Amino acid sequence: MQDAVTRYRIIAWIVGLCLIALVVVGMPLKYLAGNDTVVAAVGPAHGFLFMVYLVATFDLSRRRNWPFQRMILVMLAGTIPFLSFWVERKVTRDWASTSALAKSPI
Repeated sequence: MQDAVTRYRIIAWIVGLCLIALVVVGMPLKYLAGNDTVVAAVGPAHGFLFMVYLVATFDLSRRRNWPFQRMILVMLAGTIPFLSFWVERKVTRDWASTSALAKSPI
C-alpha cells in the first residue's frame, strides 16, 4: 500500500507542476506574446504524465476501496492548477490516519 501512495504522491506533484507551467507560463506566452515554445514542449509531456497520474490514481483507489465518485474527483484534480497539490495532501493524510489506526495495538 505504501508503494501505491508514494507513486501517487510523486506523479501528483509532477502533473501539478507541469500544469502550472502550462497555464501560468505557457498559455500567456502563446496567446499574448505569440511564442508557443513552452506549450509545444510541456504540453505533450503533461498529456503523457496525466495518463500516468490516472493509472496511479486508479491503482490507489482500488487498493483503498474508494467509491467510484471519489476516484473520479481525485482524477479530475489533475486538471485544475494547484488543486492536485491540495488533493494529494488530503489523500496522504487520510491514508496516514487510517494506517496509524490499523497499527494501533488497541
